[in-house]
Amino acid sequence: MTRSIRHRRACALAAAAFALLVTTACGDGAGSPYGGSTSASTPSPLPTESSTAEAAPALGTATNAGDGEFLVDQNGLSLYLYTPDARGDSTCYHGCAQTWPPFLTDTADVTAGDAVDASLIGTTKRTDGTTQVTYNKWPLYYYSGDQAAGDVSGQGLQSIWFLVTPGGDAVG
Repeated sequence: MTRSIRHRRACALAAAAFALLVTTACGDGAGSPYGGSTSASTPSPLPTESSTAEAAPALGTATNAGDGEFLVDQNGLSLYLYTPDARGDSTCYHGCAQTWPPFLTDTADVTAGDAVDASLIGTTKRTDGTTQVTYNKWPLYYYSGDQAAGDVSGQGLQSIWFLVTPGGDAVG
């Protein structure tokens, strides 16, 4: 067998393994904290740029000693704003959106928790046709470095990514 054929077979095998890994890791979204169900028995990976939401998401708040009160989704996962968005359309795509997945919805009906101002909730259309949840006109994102409810490892990164206060401003 020539080296070229072995190389092509190795590449095809690697591509198939990667596709299987992605399919297994992403699942069908059932029970995912980023779409449909509000209860998940096992942690799910953060959504990617191409992820879609399956049902109306909810906004709530969490508090910690260092950052005070900030927005979270229905599963307690922290939500962030990106200052280059300048309270307008999302500017985080491709590699950016893989690290900072958008908080997506299939509906404009986003539930507001007790400390959340429902009048500040909105949506914006992304260039890929998905709908991203906004708060005080800031598109909202997850951080891929956060793995569980209460994680806030994206706070203040690069001085452009911030948790969001219930008033709709960046946590300073």
